Amino acid sequence: MNLATTTEDFSFYTNDQTKIIKCIKKSGFTYADYSFGVDYKNRSGIYASDWKKYVKELQEHCKTIGVTLIQAHSPMGTPLADNNEEFINATKRCIEACGVLGIKNIVVHSGYLKGISKKETLEKNKLFYENLLGTAEKYEVNILTENFNKMCIEDMYWIDNATDLLELIECVNHPLFHAVWDTGHANMQEMSQEEELTRLGKHVKALHIHDNNGEKDQHMCPFFGTLNVDSLVKGLKKIGYDGYFTFEASNFFEPATISNSDFEPDLDLKLEAEKLLCKIGEKILERYSL
Repeated sequence: MNLATTTEDFSFYTNDQTKIIKCIKKSGFTYADYSFGVDYKNRSGIYASDWKKYVKELQEHCKTIGVTLIQAHSPMGTPLADNNEEFINATKRCIEACGVLGIKNIVVHSGYLKGISKKETLEKNKLFYENLLGTAEKYEVNILTENFNKMCIEDMYWIDNATDLLELIECVNHPLFHAVWDTGHANMQEMSQEEELTRLGKHVKALHIHDNNGEKDQHMCPFFGTLNVDSLVKGLKKIGYDGYFTFEASNFFEPATISNSDFEPDLDLKLEAEKLLCKIGEKILERYSL
């Protein structure tokens, strides 16, 4: 199994994803998950006016420095809201960019609305994903739905476990629609990683590996929180998972705006932390014979 991490890791330091990919390579990673959310937030990259040129330059840049983009994450938004055409088109652009870049899996979050039932949530999400799957077919890209972290919002249904994910996948019923398993979100629900992965089985096409204390979605490195790595690995082996071991552990440091500190770790310190993340990942793969 190969190790990967997300370009989100360095998004506090630069909006230029070509620079981020250089930092990822410098930290020891050769595979990366491209976060289109960074581009969307800053209206840069694939959301710039010359975005097709950017994608071609990005492809050449990755080839030159030796980093392969193996999955991607679309921007967060409000998929089930009325008048969401701009967001739909923004997501379709991500899928097209994946097609050009040779990225076979893109994570697209499901949507949630206050005051609707589980059945309505599944039906509305089915329509949302069906709107994207024509583009996915054109570019031969898998759309992956994710187990989200449940937020305590009254009268709102969350697809936050393997059983509901599987129900959504079966509801959409498309050969390009599968799942990404998020370990940190499951850890917040106090779920058995092994049991949940076993339920999803062959539908698990990618991973978001991160840790937390079980109470907040902290996106920490494994072993910094309460994630049961043994259970995770048992589940991966049980389902015969053969994809990438992809970190989404961007919060090695909390930004000063969150930590209420005057000290903001600089890029050099972040690079050292990222190297440690890579080393921990390598040790996990070695220790568990992944």
